[in-house]
Amino acid sequence: MKVADKTAKTVEEAIELGLAELGVSRDQVTVQVLEEPGKKGLLGLFGSKMARVRINFEDDPGALACEFLKGLTKAMSVNANFEVFNRDEQVKINITGLDLGILIGRRGDTLESIQFLTNLAVAKKLSNKTRIVIDVEGYRKRREETLIVLAKRLAEKVKKSGNRIVLEPMSPQERRIIHTALQNELKVTTFSEGEEPHRRVVLALKRNHIEKA
Repeated sequence: MKVADKTAKTVEEAIELGLAELGVSRDQVTVQVLEEPGKKGLLGLFGSKMARVRINFEDDPGALACEFLKGLTKAMSVNANFEVFNRDEQVKINITGLDLGILIGRRGDTLESIQFLTNLAVAKKLSNKTRIVIDVEGYRKRREETLIVLAKRLAEKVKKSGNRIVLEPMSPQERRIIHTALQNELKVTTFSEGEEPHRRVVLALKRNHIEKA
């Protein structure tokens, strides 16, 4: 958040000075009137008081994230464009361009790191917490669909064999996709075990079905 305290003969003049200093428009800020003008000074000896205001400006999280990402992709010699979508307390940024595989990495590892760093960079400049979700050419949607298919296929294997299946380590977001995909399964349950970053999803028969087997 950026703050400017300004003094002038009138409230409006003080506000204009603050807006000029911050380089923003009136609809982007909140204004606190700290001192009304026209009141006599101490013991009425020093003339009228000036107006004093405080201008508070909260940076746009999407703009901050794009600024960070532009510097990051430039350092990686990647030519990229950024699409910003605002949804309540979440901002989604989809990166588009050519040859962006380097931004995704093996099973999205690099993408998760970029998202983590972007959230850290933005959080340092904001008073309100906003979650930034980074995607590259719709990779997350494709990965979600792949994980859902995988979860259902493995659930069938668990039903047939009765043996539990332990998946490879995944990010919290990807583990959540697996859990959600199988939450209505009558015979199979899912849970996570291990410590980050090696935490894994486990698929197993529910206890009542183990007893019947």
